[in-house]
Amino acid sequence: MKRTLARAVIYARYSTELQREASIEDQVRSCMAEINMRGLDLVKTYSDHAMSGATHLRPGYQKLLEDARAGTFDIVFSEALDRLSRDQEAIAGLFKRMTFANVKIITITEGEINELHVGLKGTMNALFIKDLAIKVHRGLEGRVRQGKLAGGLPYGYRVQRCFSDDGQPLTGLRTIDPHEASVIQHVFKMFVAGVSPRSIAKALNTEGIPAPSGGLWAETTIRGHAKRRTGILRNDNYRGKLVWNKQRFVKDPNSGKRLARSNPESSWVWQDASELRIISDVLWNKTEVMFKKIRNSADVQKAMKTRFWERRRPKHLLSGLVRCGCCEGNFVGIGRDYLACSAARRFGTCKNRNGIRRKDLETAVLNVLKNSLLSPELVAEFIRTYHQEVNQHNAEASTKADLSRKRLAKIRKQIDSIVDSIADGFKSESMKIRLEQLETERADLERLMTAPIPSTIRFHPKLPEIYQAKVERLAETLADSEIRDEANELLRGLID
Repeated sequence: MKRTLARAVIYARYSTELQREASIEDQVRSCMAEINMRGLDLVKTYSDHAMSGATHLRPGYQKLLEDARAGTFDIVFSEALDRLSRDQEAIAGLFKRMTFANVKIITITEGEINELHVGLKGTMNALFIKDLAIKVHRGLEGRVRQGKLAGGLPYGYRVQRCFSDDGQPLTGLRTIDPHEASVIQHVFKMFVAGVSPRSIAKALNTEGIPAPSGGLWAETTIRGHAKRRTGILRNDNYRGKLVWNKQRFVKDPNSGKRLARSNPESSWVWQDASELRIISDVLWNKTEVMFKKIRNSADVQKAMKTRFWERRRPKHLLSGLVRCGCCEGNFVGIGRDYLACSAARRFGTCKNRNGIRRKDLETAVLNVLKNSLLSPELVAEFIRTYHQEVNQHNAEASTKADLSRKRLAKIRKQIDSIVDSIADGFKSESMKIRLEQLETERADLERLMTAPIPSTIRFHPKLPEIYQAKVERLAETLADSEIRDEANELLRGLID
């Protein structure tokens, strides 16, 4: 009887901070040598380029998990456990998922991974990340105290290229960009003269001056955030003060995204950079006075008392779905009841300043749904298509059930053969492990075979007419506060 080779896969990863892109090839080569030495069959290679091991949202890693659930391989090889993940929770979860799928994890560094590796290496990797963050933070602070940049280049400056006495390039130095500096001075002067940040942004866009991002100027680019001290008018660089550590970044454990968190002012690092001053103290102080005047105005004080930023704005039926007929830009909320072109109202790059009442537009769209998309003819077509899909699904389920029955019969024979061998005195650790694997797979298949088969949904013979009657009361349904959010999401998907 021909022996079937165990199916092996390779996972490789490099991060932008510590490694080079060629290391992917190095990792694969090392794993390939181990696979050949063991006489295994390589079926696939997974890799993630320039992706941190602290996040699980990696395409190659996610595909590895997906294929493991589908049972396409038996062993996953990697150079080291930290290539798969540096996160403690993720390592434990990976080991649990692979064990459930009867997949072994083998690394060149640690060998076959077990519970001990998961605990120890997971802790070591977590400590490594923490220690690395501390060292990077310390290094950045040192650069700031030397008057050098520790992050992105602010608008108004350009990188200064120079070399040390021994010919090595000096990094973190900057010089004033004359053109951008004149734009900054112009912005400050307009604001002090009483021009609003929104009007300043429109004026700059009309003049064709690119924003710091290279696109259009927005109101928020001008005024920024008061507490975070962002935006052109609040950037301390322009008054000759280099400030660092205003915020830190934390990683959301669910999404893997980096989120900004403000640091207390007591932890901010200030460094004099008077040679890079763009705005005079007189103009800066006038700007601060203007901000204070706006903040103390009756309208702003009234809005502040409502603490509007703490309330989550409801997602309306057409939020993010409406486009301008002139520039194809987004229509956004203007006040409480109206929608208008964002490019016209915020950027001044579109001439369409017409607004439309939100309720009128929603009514028009709902009428289209009622009279066209949800007509009895289309519902009848939906029922026909649904039955076709159900029949196809049932056929696939039947085929899958036949394969499961055959596999179950084969496993039972293998279990009986091992049990007979043990009864005859042939006993080894590998036989015990294999028996446990077969027992687990048999239990899974038996549970799958005994699960009740979902019955085919049968439609009411007059469903098109019933459905149409419900659609006629669609507007009333959306007014129900208990189901409005869910109904909105369903309709938004239909509109999209």
